Amino acid sequence: MEPVTLTTDRLLLRTVGPRETDAVYAICQDPDIQRWTTIPSPYLPEHARGFTEQMAPDGWANGSMFTFGVFLPSTGELTGMIGITMRSLGTGEIGYWGAKEHRGNGYITEAAVTASRWAFTQLSVDRMEWRAEVGNTASRAVAERAGFTVEGVLRSSLNNKGVLRDCWVGSLLPSDLGLASTAPYVPGRG
Repeated sequence: MEPVTLTTDRLLLRTVGPRETDAVYAICQDPDIQRWTTIPSPYLPEHARGFTEQMAPDGWANGSMFTFGVFLPSTGELTGMIGITMRSLGTGEIGYWGAKEHRGNGYITEAAVTASRWAFTQLSVDRMEWRAEVGNTASRAVAERAGFTVEGVLRSSLNNKGVLRDCWVGSLLPSDLGLASTAPYVPGRG
């Protein structure tokens, strides 16, 4: 699939490439990003190059992962990253990080809703999942503000730098955003 560009009133979401390598490298020096995400630690320049020059473009090309840089249109500054990884037919998993100096502005929440809406309407996704290591309260707050329902804890489900950890799991459905699913949905009745 060819990369797409999405816009909101405040943000521009577009793929990243070599011109973002330095910014990705600098932002990913943040100890919180290295602690709570599965990026390598220490995060080296070659990791940023591999991400912007190979991983992100390849994901778009083969339809396995759709990566959006979250930019301020007025300055072109990178404020964060959103990725949607296709996990199975009709199910995507969203992941994100925000640049330290831009946290608290709602940019990643806004981008998560925008990217999810795109996946629901353009990729035939009927379930968007979010996972974060138990304790990553910042990621959970973004997910909940974006409309995700936290469904529980998956034990030993997240491998972060060779260590298995428990993770929270949540979901966002098209109906949560007022959209139709590709198939009827009948919720269980306890």
